[in-house]
Amino acid sequence: MSKEMLRALTVLEEEKGISKDVVITALEAALVSAYKKNYGQAQNVEVEFDQKKGNMHVYAVKEVVEYVFDSTLEVSLEEAHAKNKAYEVGDKIRFEVTPKDFGRIAAQTAKQVIMQRLRDAERTNIYNEFIQYENEIMTGVVDRQDFRYVYVNLGRIVAGMAKQDQIPTEEYLPDQRIKVLVSKVDNTTKGPQIFVSRTHPDLLKRLFEQEVPEIYDGVVEIVSIAREAGDRAKVAVRSNDANLDPVGTCVGPRGQRVHNIVEELNGENMDIVEWNEDPAVYIKNALNPAQVLKVEFNDDSNGCIVVVPDHQLSLAIGKRGQNARLAAKLTGYRIDIKSETAYEEYLENLANPVVEETEETSSEEE
Repeated sequence: MSKEMLRALTVLEEEKGISKDVVITALEAALVSAYKKNYGQAQNVEVEFDQKKGNMHVYAVKEVVEYVFDSTLEVSLEEAHAKNKAYEVGDKIRFEVTPKDFGRIAAQTAKQVIMQRLRDAERTNIYNEFIQYENEIMTGVVDRQDFRYVYVNLGRIVAGMAKQDQIPTEEYLPDQRIKVLVSKVDNTTKGPQIFVSRTHPDLLKRLFEQEVPEIYDGVVEIVSIAREAGDRAKVAVRSNDANLDPVGTCVGPRGQRVHNIVEELNGENMDIVEWNEDPAVYIKNALNPAQVLKVEFNDDSNGCIVVVPDHQLSLAIGKRGQNARLAAKLTGYRIDIKSETAYEEYLENLANPVVEETEETSSEEE
């Protein structure tokens, strides 16, 4: 037992990075509990581990008193002097009370403590590894799914992808390789829990960083992303190099760069627009592919009226209002889209407001 124990402690320290002192402290505390449980003792006891021989010793700790009322906790001054004349009232004396069969209990307890420490160390290592990947992209393999999650194997741990993080148009099959964003890493009492997403806008951002070196290097910057996962997304980009076209850079030769991203997201449509410091120009770009004639901002709010040709009204609004909705998310403005004809009527109504006749005003005129 002693040699095996010392060897196990050495392996833990050298291979798993778990300090001997940490394990020994935990082991001694566990053995105190084991002793009290197995021998029905409630007195103050201490367990000491001999790091040279690997043996365990149990000591009862008693206080020196003049009159003993509880022999399990106290020892008389006379008895203490029999051991050493230097003892005084109030001193603590340790008496070895190691049972003959304590080695068996110690071995069982040591095994449990070591296994627990190994589990704790493994959990800590996994947490420390994956916390570095929070908000980063990883490739995983679909493991299984239930009514709450799709479980994605990331290697050392299986992550959960909740319903809201699953692209509605995708079907996840066992052993399917997918790219996911590590959206959250929790360190719980049951160990680390990892949550991943296929719908988070940052997944799109990380995919662009992988496909477009200029974005990864910071020459081209993603300013904003508006996304309805599985259907359509708008990405606003700008260039920190006046000689570099940010949109063309992201699209790539023959559209290959953006095609790779669309393919990874199973056909999610992608609009890449150029950010502009002029809000009107930015909004025009965001409503692409519709042609915008005019952008008029409200003085007292963060809203604007966008005027488009009559024949492009449905294109500007988009199917189920999607184009307008994504443009609003992308720019941060409330966008009210009007056709050219509707805008002229709007201006005419402003110039000549119609006063509705009420019964009260009619009676006054009579």
